[in-house]
Amino acid sequence: MTTDALKWWETAVIYQIYPRSFQDSNDDGIGDLPGITSRLDYIAGLGVDAIWISPFFQSPQKDFGYDVSDYCQINPEYGSISDFDNLMTRAHELGLKVMIDIVPAHCSDEHAWFQESRQSRDNPKADWFHWVDPMPDGSAPTNWLSFFGGRAWTWEPRRQQYYLHNFLPSQPNLNHANADVQKALTDVAKFWFDKGVDGFRLDAVHTINADTAPYQNNKANVDFVPGDLPQQQQPFFRQLHDSAQLNQPAIQTFSEAFRAVADTYDDRFLMGELHGDDPVKASQTFTAPGRLHATYNFNLLAWAGLSVDELKTAITQAIEAFNGTGRLTFAFSNHDVPRSVSRQMNALNLTPKDQDALQLLLLQLETSLIGSTCVYQGEELGLEDVTDIPIDKMQDPWGIEFAPEFLGRDTCRTPMVWKANAPNGGFSNANSTWLPIAEGHLKRAGLEEASKPASIYQKYSNFLKWRRAQPAFTHANEMSEITGNAHQIIFDRISDQQTLRCCFDFKSLVATFEEA
Repeated sequence: MTTDALKWWETAVIYQIYPRSFQDSNDDGIGDLPGITSRLDYIAGLGVDAIWISPFFQSPQKDFGYDVSDYCQINPEYGSISDFDNLMTRAHELGLKVMIDIVPAHCSDEHAWFQESRQSRDNPKADWFHWVDPMPDGSAPTNWLSFFGGRAWTWEPRRQQYYLHNFLPSQPNLNHANADVQKALTDVAKFWFDKGVDGFRLDAVHTINADTAPYQNNKANVDFVPGDLPQQQQPFFRQLHDSAQLNQPAIQTFSEAFRAVADTYDDRFLMGELHGDDPVKASQTFTAPGRLHATYNFNLLAWAGLSVDELKTAITQAIEAFNGTGRLTFAFSNHDVPRSVSRQMNALNLTPKDQDALQLLLLQLETSLIGSTCVYQGEELGLEDVTDIPIDKMQDPWGIEFAPEFLGRDTCRTPMVWKANAPNGGFSNANSTWLPIAEGHLKRAGLEEASKPASIYQKYSNFLKWRRAQPAFTHANEMSEITGNAHQIIFDRISDQQTLRCCFDFKSLVATFEEA
């Protein structure tokens, strides 16, 4: 396979930005779009190919942007449309592609679509959401549970019906069986593509509900065993969800509609986030011809971390399904799970003295696999998870629901720090920030680490620049089976021009690369 045959996204390293926590430009304690623009040189200097920005659309922020009340407006605390245009211009000047986060499964209950729909059973948007009559005894139509706790159905007295929400009650699920809903969302895609956006990360596409009634109950997960982690003990995991509540076959009408829009533009990328009872099978379905270009793979994102054997198994399962393609995106961290170096130090029984070497090894491993890679802000600094956030300072609705045993997602969302001796670590001059600044992160301040030759940032930057010159990484998406002893992960990356032996040793915490 030649370079010309590969699209940019098939081998891209994508830097994920959680805008609320990246950089505050107006001293309100909340990160914003101008703040991101001011730090693009730092990101470009790392050597990544693209940025992905988590939602910044108009929203009541009950789930911090994943509850959208207008898909084509910027939430004022993040800036304006002109601020976004400035960000786009500067990113493209620096050679960075720009991806944004679209939420197609649900919107906010404050969205005009839902406000109209909930009024009656006969208004123009009456069936834009999932409205279902109660059971004869008044109970909800199915046993479905919400990811965030409680039932996935909420009663609407005006319609005398239940509506579906796979997350918060304030995040009603859109009815994708309605062609007008899909047109409205493809119009959103066109709006942002017309502004020059290079791709979308499509949030939780497996939670799109498109099948029509009758709705079926989820089956019990007879193999359920409560895990050691609090989230593994939540009732949601006592059910099997695929094809009743989640990963419904009819979802693919959405995938095909979005792909048809993307294909009318030049070189745009669609990456879908999904889970499932069988995530590899679900990923193959979502990336079938004419659907999404790739899926965001969760194999490496286990909350408890993974042993070396488990890492081998997770990677092997993905490679067996997708070797030779760019239809997969790997990640060790994101805004929804504890930070990778903390998870993996626990899983591998390592100590803080190993933190830097382990983080660099993880970054090198994920960007040596086939397909694209997402690196979450702060991974390039080796930031650890923040587990000492006081309960009264918590913001994540999922964490608040299950506190104190479960801390939710705030632990990986604390603000970035840029200068150790600046107010709030250089993130903001506000008296307080939306989440507390992690004192332990100050010794890893971004701008200071970027200037140190021996820092993780610089070592990873050097690796990424070397990676770009290796045909085995950039000219093909082929790799061999994984080998190695109990503490090694070894494989070959293969192209017509080069075979590169990649060895990741979790005992010495060193990666080596040799031409075979």
